[in-house]
Amino acid sequence: MPLRGGPAALLPLCLLCLQAALPLRAHRGRYAGDKVIRVVPKSERETQILRAAFNRLKVDLWQPSSPFYIAEGTVTDVRVPWNTSRSLLPYLQQANVQYTILISDLQKAIENQTGSRSHRNRRSLSEYNYEVYHSLEEIQDWMHHLNETHSDLVHMFSVGKSYEGRPLFVLKLGKRSRPYKKAVWMDCGIHAREWIGPAFCQWFVKEALQTYQTDPVMRKMLTQLYFYIMPVFNVDGYHFSWTHDRFWRKTRSKNTRFRCHGVDANRNWKVKWCDEGASFHPCDDTYCGPFPESEPEVKAVAHFLRKHRKQIKAYLSFHAYAQMLLYPYSYKYATIPNFSCVELAAYNAVNALQSAYGVRYRYGPASSTLYVSSGSSMDWAYKNGIPYAFAFELRDTGHFGFLLPETLIKPTCTETMLAVKNITLHLLKKCH
Repeated sequence: MPLRGGPAALLPLCLLCLQAALPLRAHRGRYAGDKVIRVVPKSERETQILRAAFNRLKVDLWQPSSPFYIAEGTVTDVRVPWNTSRSLLPYLQQANVQYTILISDLQKAIENQTGSRSHRNRRSLSEYNYEVYHSLEEIQDWMHHLNETHSDLVHMFSVGKSYEGRPLFVLKLGKRSRPYKKAVWMDCGIHAREWIGPAFCQWFVKEALQTYQTDPVMRKMLTQLYFYIMPVFNVDGYHFSWTHDRFWRKTRSKNTRFRCHGVDANRNWKVKWCDEGASFHPCDDTYCGPFPESEPEVKAVAHFLRKHRKQIKAYLSFHAYAQMLLYPYSYKYATIPNFSCVELAAYNAVNALQSAYGVRYRYGPASSTLYVSSGSSMDWAYKNGIPYAFAFELRDTGHFGFLLPETLIKPTCTETMLAVKNITLHLLKKCH
């Protein structure tokens, strides 16, 4: 809807004039001088101003994922490139739209997080450090190592290959106590820049293997259930986030008509595909792809889940950031048939999580708790017969955003572990 009158009407002209006078960045880090700002629009006027500005300017919305979702009272975190900030921030001041700078120089923040990694991660796998972030190569080496050293509880296999030809590895975790057992699927890293996800998947496996002999709850879980754990779903994107662009979100498939790469792997599932909350434009972060399951990663996992849907009773997907526990539906405002059982499981899980460090998660249907989005893996899993489907949005609520410090890996994973164990125990009870 075009804006009439007021500061927003002058937006295109004043921004274009300011940007035309700015020199191009040269010989700087990719994110040198970029800022992350938070805006909470206080009125419909401010909402319209922000939507118009972010639609016209080169910005990267961290929360929410599209200008469409910006609304009065909505916390909006946005990465503003160095040259754009020279025009956008004065404009917001002129329009009396208040903002807070969360990160003043993103490149420095990245370097603070990654600076000494090469010197501390190259240890033997027997001394693997679970309190730092790991590259794709390190994670896959770790998976191979566990497959060899814990063959009584771990079996590694591939469900297919990525767009760039990388194997899509999954760990099957559990005691081979009987021919048929119910199972839980867990995936991390659908969105490449959300590094805390893969860190949690690794943490879960570590805790399971280390406490199996001493923790009766873990022994019960691994005896009565199998866990299919995919530490890195979007392997190409995750690798790219380490080597080229720390804030890459999508897959790395090529588009023949546009120079933009990738598809949002959490908008590519065949459930209300490319409806509200997804984009048809290949350059957008929420691009749904040319057709459902166009991405080989999504197609491979969907095929595996379809094949095992009678066995798999829970689907858990780990994202960041927002501190939420979400369940279906994402694509519509409606109550799922087994709402009371799922709601109870979510309620107990967030209470268990809070018991560790006092961190409170919001919980509820994704559409009303976060925003409406179509083509999500969680909705697809639920619609394909998996009765418990959850998406975790891990720490934090925006102070660090996607750059969650490594010092917070342990507390984040420790509290999340309590929630996952709680959901798992809920599965083993009958709920109608």
